[in-house]
Amino acid sequence: MNGKSNGKTVKAAVLGLALALLGLALTAAPAARAADKPTVTLSKSQAGTGGSVTVKGKGWRPDTLLMMLVCGQATTAVGVPGGTNSCANSQGRAVTTDGDGAFSKKLPVTEPPKPCPCVVHVATVTGAKTAVDAEFKVAGHPVKRLPEQRAGGRLSVLTDTRLDGSGGILTWFGSPPSRSLVFTVGNVGSAPVKNPVFQVGTSHGVFAPKWEEQQWRGTIAPGKKARIKLPVELPAGAHGDYLVSLRFADKVLAEQPWGVGRPWGVTLFWVLLCVVVPAAVFRVGMVLVDRLRPDRRRRTPGRHRTTRIGELTGRLPKLRLPQSAQAADRGGPPPAPAQAPPTTTLPWFSPDTDPGAPAGQLSAPSDNGPTTKGQS
Repeated sequence: MNGKSNGKTVKAAVLGLALALLGLALTAAPAARAADKPTVTLSKSQAGTGGSVTVKGKGWRPDTLLMMLVCGQATTAVGVPGGTNSCANSQGRAVTTDGDGAFSKKLPVTEPPKPCPCVVHVATVTGAKTAVDAEFKVAGHPVKRLPEQRAGGRLSVLTDTRLDGSGGILTWFGSPPSRSLVFTVGNVGSAPVKNPVFQVGTSHGVFAPKWEEQQWRGTIAPGKKARIKLPVELPAGAHGDYLVSLRFADKVLAEQPWGVGRPWGVTLFWVLLCVVVPAAVFRVGMVLVDRLRPDRRRRTPGRHRTTRIGELTGRLPKLRLPQSAQAADRGGPPPAPAQAPPTTTLPWFSPDTDPGAPAGQLSAPSDNGPTTKGQS
């Protein structure tokens, strides 16, 4: 009997120990999951404009860029329904977590564009979207009740969003990149949603998104879903990392990153322009100089420029060489020197009666000539 009772006691003790260990494991699991969730704490719960508050965080991803903002019309329960449009974006601060996922930085206090209740909104800039809000009161800032949520149909994104489409040759030369945002939504409300109006926003870096309203034609009944495709377009020449956000009824439903390549065609165009234009200007200048030259009118159309040398040498006066030089140039013996014709003029004859003068040649009249009859 004693052996049986001792065996039962051991079994009961082992069973009790197992149940205790199981209870500890169940209580430790939620605590571990809670410890992994990012947290944000503030050095003070209230401050006025011009002051500052120290924001500390733990449990974030290591080496992650975060953005800290003071936002109005928001609570820790509903978040920031109006998006970053209700935050003081110009006075926000960026901070990077350390290797353990912690950070600490001062944030200047500025009145947000919307009335309080206010929060300090901390969200990741790159990677998976994570945001944590901490209650904060801006001294002297007006306080109003949050707008009531509209009853009826409520849409929720059921599948991951994606961007369909690709760039063409025009996009390579700076044309605006365009895609189609495709997603599936379901009506989780009690009333149908007819012709819902979505807001599609695009943001670059830490800047707030620029929203554009787009209406989808159709009706989504309660408990039903629909596949929706909305066009998205960026400015001309845009490149880099962009974020496409989808919002409905002042609530952000989904976000989709979009990496846009650099338009290298524009760079190639400017390089070619810097090479072709100077060459064309030089060519036009040479043509103008050629046309404005002083000897342009004396040139014969269609003749080569080298004929100009022949024209210049042909216009030089020809030099008459002596006969001896001409004979030497021809290779023959030099001619005999020319002798002057003999004269038969006698001292008692006048020059005009010289019998040796050539025929037809008269001498100049002279007062010393013989007198003729009839002359006194």
